[in-house]
Amino acid sequence: MNTIHHIIKSPVITEKATAIGAEGKYAFWVDPKANKNEIKTAIEKAFNVKVTNVNTHRLPGKLKRMGKNAGKRPLRKKAYITLKEGDSITIFEGV
Repeated sequence: MNTIHHIIKSPVITEKATAIGAEGKYAFWVDPKANKNEIKTAIEKAFNVKVTNVNTHRLPGKLKRMGKNAGKRPLRKKAYITLKEGDSITIFEGV
C-alpha cells in the first residue's frame, strides 16, 4: 500500500482548476497506478475532508524533440475531487 505522499503528487493550479474550486471540486496530480478508492482515502486522510466523488483523467506522454534528439514525456494522471457540501481544502484558499 502506498502512502499518502506517494499517491498525491501535487495540486493542479491553473485557471480552470481554480474556477471549479468554487463548486467544491479540486484537481490533483496523482500516481498513475493509483485507483479511485486509493485516491479518495488519501485525500480524506491528508486534508481531513469527506470526498463524495472522484473522476480521473490519464494524460499520455507526448513526444518531444530537441533538434535531432527525440524523447517522450511521462504518462500523468489527474484526479478531479468533489467534496461534501461545506468542506474545503485550505491549500487553494487565496489562489
